[in-house]
Amino acid sequence: MAWLALVMFAAVCLALLLGYPVAMTLGGTALTFALVGQLAGGFDGGIMGTLAPELYDVATADTLVAVPLFVFMGLVLERCRIAEDLLETMARLFGPVRGGLGVSVVVVGMLMAASTGIIGATVVTMGLLSLPTMLRRGYDPAVAAGTICASGTLGQIIPPSIILVLLGQVVSAAHQQAQRAQGNYAPDPVSVGDLFLGALFPGLLLVALFAGYLLLLAVRRPEAVPALPIAERQALQGRALVGRVTRALMPPLVLIILVLGAIMAGVATPTQAASVGAIGALALAGLRRELSRSRLEEACRSTVQITAMVFLILMAATLFAIVFKGFGGDRLVHDLLTALPGGAGTAMALVMLVMFGLGFILDFIEITYVVVPIVGPVLLAMGIDPVWLGIMIAVNLQTSFLTPPFGFALFYLRGVAPESLPTSAIYRGVMPFIAIQLGLLVLMALWPALVTWLPSQIQA
Repeated sequence: MAWLALVMFAAVCLALLLGYPVAMTLGGTALTFALVGQLAGGFDGGIMGTLAPELYDVATADTLVAVPLFVFMGLVLERCRIAEDLLETMARLFGPVRGGLGVSVVVVGMLMAASTGIIGATVVTMGLLSLPTMLRRGYDPAVAAGTICASGTLGQIIPPSIILVLLGQVVSAAHQQAQRAQGNYAPDPVSVGDLFLGALFPGLLLVALFAGYLLLLAVRRPEAVPALPIAERQALQGRALVGRVTRALMPPLVLIILVLGAIMAGVATPTQAASVGAIGALALAGLRRELSRSRLEEACRSTVQITAMVFLILMAATLFAIVFKGFGGDRLVHDLLTALPGGAGTAMALVMLVMFGLGFILDFIEITYVVVPIVGPVLLAMGIDPVWLGIMIAVNLQTSFLTPPFGFALFYLRGVAPESLPTSAIYRGVMPFIAIQLGLLVLMALWPALVTWLPSQIQA
């Protein structure tokens, strides 16, 4: 009956491809297979008794309180036109340089990623704000589309983001499970802050590589990434430009540094830092006189909707995981991975390949709460570092969400791009950025210290 667990997983993927809601698909498929298995005599219904306590643990997890706070922080910054002002200002700053507008999109994408971590929101916002400007100023359509899509996916890896918060909780639980299976009942904890630290260097390196590619393109194909027109460059210069950059860049940058710095220094937990970020975003919007009642209500409503969606998926994924284990699917996956030749390296490569494919049909939340609890304990029991595993998964899925023809980021941009921009141009534009991210994955695989060095130094 263990193979029935894999059939159940395949059924979920098929239902999602047909367009059914994620949470309903996970929960409904799990209950259906549990009923069929019990009627066939191959499923112990007693395991369902663990559902209530596990759902209670999900609902009361302190770490997950950071999710609505980080979402609210990002939505306030977005609704109050801070991103729009920041993008326009950075474009003026980098305007005299060929490719400068593209670099400004990458920088603003990085800052938005650090404040929201929601790929859809970042890609849509950057598409609405940046794409018309880039096309109007002579950018190659493929380059413009690729830059926006790649910048929008930075929310996977730039801390502090809700994606790393969710992944940190799951990796921590998988680490504890793997250690208990080996007889260690007091393992060193793995926190969300550890994942933030591990993601910092790879994230900043990825931003630098994106910007470096655009500047290299400016040398090889200067007509594809022109500088701003002379009239726009002269419109704001000297002290006026410095003042505008300071007003637009410093407040959100200081807010992000305070939030991230408090977590890294151990002064605050991710939840506490997220609350500081939410209050700071309100204060920043108020100082800019952009915080109207309608915008605040819209941010609050969107926060509730996103948070409810996240927690509903978490609960459905918990039910799915219980039924999967009830069929013995976890033991089957363990046997399959441990029987592979090449040990942990081959198992890790296979899991990364499967997750890359699943990224075409499943969102990060589903993969985090359905797939990682299944394969995570097996890989960690093989001696793989939990922080390195978490960041490898994050970058791998970031690449998947950017890859044609099914990448989520491509769909988001296609939804807001003008009809004059062909889909083929979007596909062509993301190819160099996919190559960069694959290169980063290889670099992290060959040099794990890129991820693990900073957490080890802070812990020491």
